[in-house]
Amino acid sequence: MVRGLPLLLLLFGAPAAAETIYKCTARNGQVSYQDTPCARSSQQQTLNMPTPPPATSLPAPPAAPVPATPPPVRIAQTPAPAAEPVTLPQLYSCVRATDGTSYVSRDGHPNAYLAPLGMLGAFQSPLSSVYGGKNATQRAASDPQLARGRITSGLIASNYTWVQDRCRPMSAYEICLTLRDQLSDVEDKIHKAFQSDQPPLERQAAGLRKDMAGCNR
Repeated sequence: MVRGLPLLLLLFGAPAAAETIYKCTARNGQVSYQDTPCARSSQQQTLNMPTPPPATSLPAPPAAPVPATPPPVRIAQTPAPAAEPVTLPQLYSCVRATDGTSYVSRDGHPNAYLAPLGMLGAFQSPLSSVYGGKNATQRAASDPQLARGRITSGLIASNYTWVQDRCRPMSAYEICLTLRDQLSDVEDKIHKAFQSDQPPLERQAAGLRKDMAGCNR
């Protein structure tokens, strides 16, 4: 026999419980509930309990919505800065109008200058006769300083003329060879120079190396 309120609650919740419940009150006043008739010494009260409806399954809760997958984020790539084109400096091979010697210039248009006609081969007479006096001693000297005071404006106008050196642009191959020779010459000067004289030479060497960057392409 099961006694007390828990039995009543169990009977209410059981799907196959009996419909008749007996409430038994003992002589000492203790109350009990049971599914069988009470003892003769107890006061009995019959309770008709409705049969509980069959248990039904509850509907499943709706599935949580699946969050939509966000589209992939496209990170714009910053284009790398274009490398500055490396070009060779333009050099010119020039020939002096006075003596025919050649030299390298970064300017293909050297300034014109005055040159004695005797140096240009316009006259067959030597320079000593141009600059010197009438006697043999003076004609033996060709230095204009020795003839100071004896050279007139008319003499200069007659025996000097304006000349200009001829220049042509050098090819890339010639430019690279020239720069390499110039750098070798400057580096040799650096090794031989005092430490106090080296900074300007080192700057010159750095400039030549920068100019030669185009030779490696």
